[in-house]
Amino acid sequence: MLTRSANAVDIHVGRRVRTARLAQRISQEKLADAVGVSFQQIQKYEKGVNRIGTGRLHAIAKFFDLPVTYFFDGIDKHPGKPARDSGMTAITEALSTKEGTRIAVALSRIQSPKMRRRIADLLEAIMKEERGQARALSA
Repeated sequence: MLTRSANAVDIHVGRRVRTARLAQRISQEKLADAVGVSFQQIQKYEKGVNRIGTGRLHAIAKFFDLPVTYFFDGIDKHPGKPARDSGMTAITEALSTKEGTRIAVALSRIQSPKMRRRIADLLEAIMKEERGQARALSA
């Protein structure tokens, strides 16, 4: 039996599935039931461990009411560059976590642009502080 490791496309598509699922507040179990697989299989898809077949990807896209192309968006933005260099990849990674999705949904519901800027400033200050602490520990 031939074994294979996850490739960049499988990982990207899996992250996009997770992002769509979390954005719509759907459990892995509910998605699994809708497309006819186990929730463990959904976990493997989302991690890029198992490749999603075209028929299954189509079913997932229909379930989320998204075009199939959504799952490939941004994959060829920087050919030849590692995926981590892409700002879009950072956004996708953040949105593929429960916390990232919660932050994005909450931020989108805040009406005041001034308040949204303050929250963004706070998050950036926290990141700057963490980077400073990490440098101090490694020195």
